[in-house]
Amino acid sequence: MVDIRPVAYVIGRILIVLAILMVAPAIIDWRAGLENGVKFLQCAAITGVVGGALALSSVNSLGRSLDTRQAYLLTAAIWVLVPAFGALPFYIGAPGLSLSNAYFEAVSGITTTGATVIVGLDDLPAGMNLWRGMLNWLGGLGIAFIAMIFLPLMRIGGMQFFRTEGFDTFGKALPRATDIARQLLIVYVLLTVACVTTYLLIGMTALDAVVNGFATIATGGFSPTDISFSKYTGAGEYFGALFMFLGSLSYIRYVQLVNGSAWPLWQDLQARAYLRWLLGAVVMVAAWQVFHADMAVEPAFREALFNLTSIMSGTGFFSGTFGGWGAFSMIIAFVLGLIGGCSGSSSGALTIFRVQVALSALGREIRRISNPNSIDPVKYAGRTVNADVMSALMMFVTSYIFIIGVLSTAMTLFGVDPVSSLFAVWQAIGNIGYGYGPLIARTGTFVDFPTAAIWIMTLAMILGRLGLLAILVLVLPSFWRR
Repeated sequence: MVDIRPVAYVIGRILIVLAILMVAPAIIDWRAGLENGVKFLQCAAITGVVGGALALSSVNSLGRSLDTRQAYLLTAAIWVLVPAFGALPFYIGAPGLSLSNAYFEAVSGITTTGATVIVGLDDLPAGMNLWRGMLNWLGGLGIAFIAMIFLPLMRIGGMQFFRTEGFDTFGKALPRATDIARQLLIVYVLLTVACVTTYLLIGMTALDAVVNGFATIATGGFSPTDISFSKYTGAGEYFGALFMFLGSLSYIRYVQLVNGSAWPLWQDLQARAYLRWLLGAVVMVAAWQVFHADMAVEPAFREALFNLTSIMSGTGFFSGTFGGWGAFSMIIAFVLGLIGGCSGSSSGALTIFRVQVALSALGREIRRISNPNSIDPVKYAGRTVNADVMSALMMFVTSYIFIIGVLSTAMTLFGVDPVSSLFAVWQAIGNIGYGYGPLIARTGTFVDFPTAAIWIMTLAMILGRLGLLAILVLVLPSFWRR
């Protein structure tokens, strides 16, 4: 029997922090004379009471070690239960969403997907748009930071939590998990401050700069306006692409940078491939638009750079007319969305690390056709990838593609057209937030999807954020009998 008290304690403390954070948007809306401020306080009270009850009822678990099963359970609980309380403002206050849509919006925020069911973002209370940005920011790394604060109280270094969060260190020597969390927090805050300040300097309003800054660094994509970055074309797109790229690099490299070593980041095969593949795609799409749609070179390059960076990083912002650029551009965007950003960041999808290793394995099999007796191990960064890593990686890749197919087919059974279904699951499981298809065209949101499809996308977002196997393993009886 698994002792869930340590998990309940951490969840309780996270909910208390979440309740405290709700006070900020409550004050903003209250000072604006909006009833939504009172609604926020009600949500904060509910969240705080439940969190306090969980923490107090499980306080006797302090001093107990957290084993691997509890670490997996904690990770899954964070991404499943915390959004339920993050959804309360959407349900109780403006815009008064249904329970399914409110939970979808909160899951989308905390998983840093960025998909939305809200139409009329420009008319939302300022506090509500700030809350959406805060959910993105918390999901990027904030919740991991909060959990890491409390894990030492249970005599655990926290590396189990980092492993379930997908931090691929690939054998690198790193500080203790609490030191990692502390250093990541410094980097995360500095990147956020730099991004928000830059947005202010290029002319964004204070609310837009803060919300867009939170969402950019977290690769979340929640925008306070229906037209996203189309409101800030030009410099906004260039700087947005830069900070989205920085936000989707491996966090472990930032830790090493803080510790005085910039060489690992410079030599990182993931970062190099990321930049190379992204720029190659941008050039192809921009050239296509110049020669087939008579676009000027600079706007074509700028829109391709911003939108493809948004998709590959899993952010979900959009600008210009990219959504209507046709099949060629969307095929490239679809492939980039499958690949995703760097492993060990808030980006989702397969991640560059897994794609690189899978391509290396494919190359080995092709070479074996002509020389079947050769000894040709799969290597990454000059090191041989062992059989266990290869088995887990190939299982992840095949499961990822399989689940996209299954969930897309399931969505069509509820009346969603095939194109909208495929892209809806693609964006959800990849935590991309970038919709495409007939059901998206009217509003640019997912509000026209039936309730069953909303729940399918919600499940896909959680599966994608947890890396599929981290949550699927929880339903195996053998895992709990160990």
